Amino acid sequence: MLLRFRKFLIYGIRRHKCRPFSVSSGLVLGVYDKDKDEGSIRFTDAGASFDKLVSGKLTQMLSISGPPLKMGKSRVFYGLHQDFPSVAVVGLGKKGVGVCGKENWDICRENIRAAVSVGCKQLQDLEIPHVEVDSCGDSQSAAEGAVLSLFEYDEFKGKKKIHVTPQLHGSADPGAWEKGVLYGDGQNLARSLMEAPANHVTPKLFADTIEQKLSPFSDRVMIHKRPKSWIESEQMGAFLSVSKGSEEPPIFLEVHYTGAPDSSKGPLVLVGKGITFDSGGISLKSSSGMDAMRADMGGAASVCSTIVTAAALKLPVNIIGLTPLCENMPSGKATKPGDVVHAKNGKTIQVDNTDAEGRLILADALCYAHSFNPRALVNAATLTGAMNVALGSAASGVFTNSDWLWDQLYKASVITGDRVWRMPLFQHYTRQVTESALADLNNIGKYSGSAGACTAAAFLQEFVTASHWAHLDIAGVMTNKDEVPYLRKGMSGRPTRTLVEFFSFQQLMAAR
Repeated sequence: MLLRFRKFLIYGIRRHKCRPFSVSSGLVLGVYDKDKDEGSIRFTDAGASFDKLVSGKLTQMLSISGPPLKMGKSRVFYGLHQDFPSVAVVGLGKKGVGVCGKENWDICRENIRAAVSVGCKQLQDLEIPHVEVDSCGDSQSAAEGAVLSLFEYDEFKGKKKIHVTPQLHGSADPGAWEKGVLYGDGQNLARSLMEAPANHVTPKLFADTIEQKLSPFSDRVMIHKRPKSWIESEQMGAFLSVSKGSEEPPIFLEVHYTGAPDSSKGPLVLVGKGITFDSGGISLKSSSGMDAMRADMGGAASVCSTIVTAAALKLPVNIIGLTPLCENMPSGKATKPGDVVHAKNGKTIQVDNTDAEGRLILADALCYAHSFNPRALVNAATLTGAMNVALGSAASGVFTNSDWLWDQLYKASVITGDRVWRMPLFQHYTRQVTESALADLNNIGKYSGSAGACTAAAFLQEFVTASHWAHLDIAGVMTNKDEVPYLRKGMSGRPTRTLVEFFSFQQLMAAR
């Protein structure tokens, strides 16, 4: 008898007197770790209801199919219910755990994202186009895990994975579920932009894509695609120096989202590095891995995707997004090592390494950002390989002159699980970029190979006068191999959700 039941479990033998099975729907349900004194399986509320609906068969199958499910593990069962021929049960770990000070995130939320993602991917592999998902106690996190895990960039592949539509199972906080879907969609937009080949996301095509994504919100959004002539009129010599080597003309993309009727306080300004391909220029990079430099506009992608998400959520804040877009290429017109250029604020910069180009385009953008009298100024950039060395993919490095702004970003990252870590802005690093032989500044630190992320941040600070400024170096989190379980291998789109969460905080409305 037991052998026959195991065969039923594995091969999904279906014996129902009702209507024939549809293979079009799947279900993801959660189960917690059992306490030591508990003898029975500990389902979520939705899991317990489903188990009752099928007269305890889910409990029976889990009991004989192997050891208790560990966190992030799953099993798929077949033929339990005519509406859900395939049911993935996922392990959620311990129930009731919260924020972990050591890990700097909410363990419960992160466990839900990871567990739901495993179940969704298994059902996608079974080519099931519609999947209902247990809220697992937090509908937003469950939605994020589902939407993020099901994304795979296959735009130019003939054979594509089946498109899966996740939906909340039951009625547990549908508003939070929809919020999570928008958070996930926002990060997926950034991932899509970063994954796309550089010949399909030139500065112009990037700007056109963002304009199209924001078109449904035209009543609250204004877009300016500033051409080269405007960049020249604004005397953005540092930005122009980077774009000189490319045949693609630069664009300065400026997006205004007006979500709050009160415009008496300054807006929140986001600045994103938008190098749509980075060859290194005359300081040419190694060919190994250079294809990944199509994603060197990850800062611009996350900034613009954040604004798209804020507009979809109708967040009651006013945001301005600024993204200088260009390629960094070698040619007879390209900037040469040792050249001196003028930034918008009048400072001269000796360009000793043309591969340290991100800080040059950001310098002019940060200067321009101050014209809006920002309440807070945040820039994001895949700026330095040194940040990847320092933190790897665990967190985005944050350099900031504001304890208040750091606190807001940190709290947001704890909620999203897309962590940040504060880095130093010591004068020790400033001196290394201000002691230049030919100009006011050098675009690289005087001690080559030493504290590259810190000297890059010190360079940017020379173009900042705002009291609340933060620089996010996201080079380490640009890609995902297997570190984040609910993201597939490839470009990560981080830290889009953390930026959205930062803007969603009501404290921002009352901030200075």
